[in-house]
Amino acid sequence: MTTNREDGSLYTHIENKIATIEFGHPASNSFPSVLLERLEKEINKLSEDDSVYVILLRSDGKKAFCAGASFNELVEIENIQTGKLFFSGFANVINAMRKCKKLIIGRVHGKTVGGGVGLVSACDYALATEAASIKLSELSIGIGPFVIAPAVERKMGVAALAELSLAAHDWKNAYWAKEKGLYSHVFETTEELDWEIEIITEKLASYNPEALLEMKKIFWKNTDHWGELLQERAAISGELVLSNFTKKALAKFKK
Repeated sequence: MTTNREDGSLYTHIENKIATIEFGHPASNSFPSVLLERLEKEINKLSEDDSVYVILLRSDGKKAFCAGASFNELVEIENIQTGKLFFSGFANVINAMRKCKKLIIGRVHGKTVGGGVGLVSACDYALATEAASIKLSELSIGIGPFVIAPAVERKMGVAALAELSLAAHDWKNAYWAKEKGLYSHVFETTEELDWEIEIITEKLASYNPEALLEMKKIFWKNTDHWGELLQERAAISGELVLSNFTKKALAKFKK
């Protein structure tokens, strides 16, 4: 069942060296700032937990995987400072995932938009169902996927980032996302997805954690500057969200 809590939910379960983080929000598993902060802290905590070898990131419910940032918070931004702070939420989570000492596996069961695509891109390995279409709609409201762009580009390449960003109204299906490298496998049903998730996480949890960490370092080579880069991108978004174009676009969506 999907959570009904206004600030969303975040639960972690650790078993057999596998830590499962499950997030949820009644608005299609979108992220208010407080929930992003909780996720960042949880990833940092698990990074230092010697009892954990691998992390599984998933969301609750049976519909959307993640609808990105909170729309209600987005429309309330009134100055550059709060704008940058708002967009720093996903920046901080992506950096936490990047620096995490444990491999992060993504379970993507449904549609994913905006910042949610950034989360999946920051996973070290992602599995999905046929329902896991993706979209970057930011340009349609006068901003852009600036914060998540480095993660998307790293995973899928510049051409895929351009196609997703510029075709802001178009959904790309799960097989397109797999072809571009976002997903490693796509399954017809969640049952098949969960079966494969169980196999891969158990296998990874049986491997040498030092070897897993060294592999993760290789995956994320040349990203040490992201801490500063993503904050710079958050500042760009924080300014653009105050533009007349974006204010008018958000007003239409709000209605």
